[in-house]
Amino acid sequence: MGSEGAAGRRTRTQRAELALKTLTADLEPCDRLRRVLEQALAFTGATLAAVYAPHEDGDGLRLTEAVGAPRALYGLRDVHPLPAESPVADAHRAGQPLWLAPEDLGRCAGAGRLPDPDFWLGILPLRDGGCLAAVTDQPDGFDAEDHECLQLVAEAVAGPPPGSAGPVRPVGSSFSVAVDSGRVEVDGEVLELFGIDPDEFGGRVETLLARTVPEDVPALMSVVEPDRLSAGDRELEFRILQPSGAPKWLRLRARLLPAGEGRPARLVGTVADASKLRPAVSDVTRIQRLAAALATAGTVSDVSGAVVAALRTPLRADRIALAELESDRLVVTVLDPPEPEAWPELWRTEWRTEWPDAPVRAMPTLAAALREGRAGIWPAGTDLEPALAEVGPGGLVALPLPAGGRTAGACLIGWDSPHDFTPDERALLTAAAGLAGQALVRARAFDAEHELIGMLQRALLPRRLPRLPGADAVGRYLPTTAGLELGGDWYDVIPLPDNHAALVIGDVQGHNAGAAALMGQMRTALRAYAAEGHPPDVVVSHANRLLVEMESDLFATCCYVDVDMEEGTAWCVRAGHIPPVVRHPDGGTQIVEAEGGPPLGVVDQADYPMTQLRLGPGAILALTTDGLVETAETSLDDGLARLARELSAADPGHLGFVADALLADANRSDDVALLLVRYDGMAVRPLRETWTVWRVPEAVRHARRFTRRTLRTWGVAREDLDTVLLVVSELVTNALVHTDGRVRLDLTVLNHRLRVAVADASPRSPVKPTSIGWEATGGRGILLVEAMAAEWGTLPVSGGKQVWADLHLEHPPTSART
Repeated sequence: MGSEGAAGRRTRTQRAELALKTLTADLEPCDRLRRVLEQALAFTGATLAAVYAPHEDGDGLRLTEAVGAPRALYGLRDVHPLPAESPVADAHRAGQPLWLAPEDLGRCAGAGRLPDPDFWLGILPLRDGGCLAAVTDQPDGFDAEDHECLQLVAEAVAGPPPGSAGPVRPVGSSFSVAVDSGRVEVDGEVLELFGIDPDEFGGRVETLLARTVPEDVPALMSVVEPDRLSAGDRELEFRILQPSGAPKWLRLRARLLPAGEGRPARLVGTVADASKLRPAVSDVTRIQRLAAALATAGTVSDVSGAVVAALRTPLRADRIALAELESDRLVVTVLDPPEPEAWPELWRTEWRTEWPDAPVRAMPTLAAALREGRAGIWPAGTDLEPALAEVGPGGLVALPLPAGGRTAGACLIGWDSPHDFTPDERALLTAAAGLAGQALVRARAFDAEHELIGMLQRALLPRRLPRLPGADAVGRYLPTTAGLELGGDWYDVIPLPDNHAALVIGDVQGHNAGAAALMGQMRTALRAYAAEGHPPDVVVSHANRLLVEMESDLFATCCYVDVDMEEGTAWCVRAGHIPPVVRHPDGGTQIVEAEGGPPLGVVDQADYPMTQLRLGPGAILALTTDGLVETAETSLDDGLARLARELSAADPGHLGFVADALLADANRSDDVALLLVRYDGMAVRPLRETWTVWRVPEAVRHARRFTRRTLRTWGVAREDLDTVLLVVSELVTNALVHTDGRVRLDLTVLNHRLRVAVADASPRSPVKPTSIGWEATGGRGILLVEAMAAEWGTLPVSGGKQVWADLHLEHPPTSART
């Protein structure tokens, strides 16, 4: 028995090793780290895996990549200072793996921030510096086999060891410029840094300059133009614009090689990602970086993080707090370090949720500095109120953040050891304060408007998805971050009779209030038409006609799928929308080739053909909008193929994690809606039979005979027959007497409950009489049904209604479908 278990564990380790080797060989470097970390989740019980790399100043470990559950749930921060006490820093200093149980975590520094440290944490040092952190919620933590798999992941993260045959990615990339012709020779690394396709590069300097931020072009030309060259080494940092629009800092190092023996003079050197280099940079460069970061910072949190990142390293501060000024309170947006015990007692008593609201009135020295609008600098030993003195016993700076003639907030910077303030530091603080104040005001307005828009958008989407028989559904919506306009993407799950469910996803043209309003109308209309019992093509046709008659200037796309939860069949209708993607139980994926009709609201009379799908137990049906799969750089076909690959690699047992993983790299320049449904199949399926009631004199007797024969076949006990036959008689009689056209009788049994349903062509529901006299000859049928049934009611069906009654069987049927 023990040997079999050991063999099973070795098999898992071998599978992990094989998967990691495959990733190392086949993936692009930019995707490799994330996919390697995903293997930690796949082959161990980890719910979170993260990599920390040494910061450029060597004083801390900064988060590089993380996958799985949110880090905030487990107290893992973006930066772990090495001088401070933390599991990540401890493992890095010791150079040995660290495995911590919940009781160990409860004794760690910062454990007070965790609501309940009931998880296990593993930290593994990396060969080239940094750490791999893994978290599990399993009751017994990581076992020995998990340790081995995580060690394999750590080795894959660090890359091949020195001297191995594996590829080594250089820090810099080489180039060569011929001085006489100006032709440029570069390797693939340079083109990758600039984001240029090799086929588009013609060996011209202009191609590289086109990606450079215009303000940095003159400085770059001073290095590479032939008439400005001089002997000696040169070095320059400059910015390029990435395809996403965000700037990236590069560092160029070059040397002029003089001409000789038929060889022209050449400028040779390297280009590297400046964020990966250790040497210090000037304060001017830091201000340039801060300005570039603030230009793309959309939220208050982004602004605060950029300011702290720009000041913490050059100032070597022990504490930095950034706060907005609201009336007489400082509303803190970021604290570094974030632990409450690192801050004065007053701040801890005012702690609200994650960070405190600090009252300005309790800090008169700070209040005076804010009123004057000038930076306050106090060296060690200055007599300050405790709330300030404990922030920086070795020196303190209170930096007002000006914006538009007023103070938008404040930045507090403190040192524990005596600190001398140099003129360069003062200049850096002054420049950073002006940039941060303006950015903070912009970000506050953005946050407020974005929150309002998000609230309105969420109000138009379902608050929660219904429970489905034999299936699980998860929906996600991501608003665009490119602007402050409402989007038109929506999703919905509509429960239908007979264990059916309609899955809907759609996108209204445009990003404005009109698109959002139309989205709400379309969602409501589709719900109404589906509830009437129409087939999918009729539902979509009705919605199209409605939108045309509304005479709106907008159109909408839609994908509507009706799933039979009993049989695992589905009918799909597309109205100008992208097709669904199905992940089959064996892990294979399929982009559904469903013939589609035009978008809603374009053509009055349009055909919307239906396509049948087959879903096996464990299959996942993914419906999404084009914001997830189509961008300016990615075609729709490529995006759908990528979605299919990611869906194939996902764990179908955790549908919420699958949705989060699919949205992790979503294009935020457009809003995105995603609906995932995992079909599990019904463990016990109902028994069903249908009878068409012909309008003949003995129609009721025929219906009773059909009912009696059916219930006997199902094994319903004789004691329950009389009640069922009485209800069938009354409902069928009521339909024949008060309606015209076809009448249908449906019988359904599930466990102890039997449903009798009679459908007719009249949309009018039966009316229960308020009183009946002794001489009355009719009107008692509905009262009898109400008395005999546990529940009864009516449902709209296509062109008519269905009257149903549920009866409790004292003895369950002996026949069942599973």
